[in-house]
Amino acid sequence: MFKIEISNLTFNAIIGILDFERETEQKVVLTCKIEYPYTNEKFIDYAKICELLETDIKTSKYFLIEEALENLEKILVKKYPQIKTLTLKISKPQILENCEVGVEIFRNY
Repeated sequence: MFKIEISNLTFNAIIGILDFERETEQKVVLTCKIEYPYTNEKFIDYAKICELLETDIKTSKYFLIEEALENLEKILVKKYPQIKTLTLKISKPQILENCEVGVEIFRNY
């Protein structure tokens, strides 16, 4: 079993339910861990995963982090059915002054 780890994928996007979050992009940080059985024909390209995650978040403009995580999970598992475990975390480091907040999802397949 192999594990891809993507840490601190950082970009600006519209995500959130507050009025100002719907108007102005904010810093978003993603972490992704994927376990899968490796074969030459069925490897997972981490660069494409990064592109997929960033593009989806930027274009979808989610209201809730939970909605984003559930949708990203569906997309990844459909595109890469060999995934055995998936951990995704989305953080918003600048939404509160005194901490970084985020939500994480973990799935076993």
